[in-house]
Amino acid sequence: MDNTPTALFESYERDFNDITGSIKNKLEESSGEAGVASNIESRKAALRRVEMELDEGDEMVSQMEVEIQGMPQSIRSKYVTRLKAGKTELAKLKKQAKDLSTQTMRAQLIPASLSGAPSDDPYGSNDQRTRLLSGTERLADGQQRLEESRRIALETEDVGADILRNLRGQREQIEHARDTLHTADRSIDKAASTLRTMIRRMYQQRFTIAAIIAVLIILIILILYFKLR
Repeated sequence: MDNTPTALFESYERDFNDITGSIKNKLEESSGEAGVASNIESRKAALRRVEMELDEGDEMVSQMEVEIQGMPQSIRSKYVTRLKAGKTELAKLKKQAKDLSTQTMRAQLIPASLSGAPSDDPYGSNDQRTRLLSGTERLADGQQRLEESRRIALETEDVGADILRNLRGQREQIEHARDTLHTADRSIDKAASTLRTMIRRMYQQRFTIAAIIAVLIILIILILYFKLR
């Protein structure tokens, strides 16, 4: 298993590229069906799948942001650039999906209000007007839901950024504590070495004093011996 600092980032990046590729294919297929009333439901289903994959893409981006925080400073800038490019690509796909969703809703509403043939029924135009107004309301409601989803996504992004900042602060605290422990360990080693040196010198001094005392005793004995003799 690859345990390099960039291994997980690159794994998430591959998953992200697979997701964006799938989203592009679905959007291209759905765009090719534009204006075909019989394909509106299939386009709506494809857009629902695109929305889920966009959520997965946001999750991959969050995971890559977390991994970047743990990279060495010397290589981080390159991966930050790659992440920014991924974010730009994801934002572009979100806009395309939103535009296509709006087109799909309009394609669903316009034929319902304009496809009816001329009729002698004096209430026919009123019925068409009613359907058109209802469709307009549905379109406005859909736009409101999209804006609400966008607001929630932005709030979620802010929460994720706060979590990342907290994690970065905790990481810095752990690194500081680790450095403090290393410094304390070095100080303990130095103190132990100094203590050993002091003990060795103490024994040397004791030996020297004992030798001096022995010499003095021998001298005293010799002096007494010669005097008494």
